[in-house]
Amino acid sequence: MILFGHKQAVGDMKIVVGLGNPGSEYIQTRHNTGFEVIDSLAELLHMDVRKRKFGARLGENEYAGKKLILLKPWRYMNRSGQVVATAVGFYKLDLENLIIITDDLALEPGVIRLRSKGSAGGHNGLADIIEKLGTNEFARCRVGIGSKIEPGRDQVDYVLGRPTRDQQAMLEAAVSKARDAVLCWIENGIETAMNKYNSNME
Repeated sequence: MILFGHKQAVGDMKIVVGLGNPGSEYIQTRHNTGFEVIDSLAELLHMDVRKRKFGARLGENEYAGKKLILLKPWRYMNRSGQVVATAVGFYKLDLENLIIITDDLALEPGVIRLRSKGSAGGHNGLADIIEKLGTNEFARCRVGIGSKIEPGRDQVDYVLGRPTRDQQAMLEAAVSKARDAVLCWIENGIETAMNKYNSNME
């Protein structure tokens, strides 16, 4: 892989954003699944995602002949939008070249779902991104974390908690599946990725 420094057409750039919360107390929590997918991509592609820019941690390199930026907004989840909007504006990115990776309560652990656009579905990070971009027409990869909340715990405790032992293997498989789906999106576009990775998810 070649670090990019030369000018390329904007259409040759892809930005992959994984949502999570910064701080050691949030590592490996359900709500940080987007960060985990970014880390998995970075490991596979030998990318260092520690550069500080746009209020984020990012890595930049080249994949499949395209500039590739992996980005983790380094703000709390519900303040992710301005980070994404700043990066999109800086690179003058067409939104068809942006994908957001999030956790999703509505999907069972181990399930992923790609969409080319859509509502926030109750996800505060997505809602803030939609507000700051002024549109919901960007791709997203949702990674299921389930919604079976233990007695005595509320939804916030659940999403900010760590997976049970039974869930952990399913979530690890989902992170790998989401990583592969993002690579497919980079190479072939959202329709191909949806057809391949959503086909058995309904």
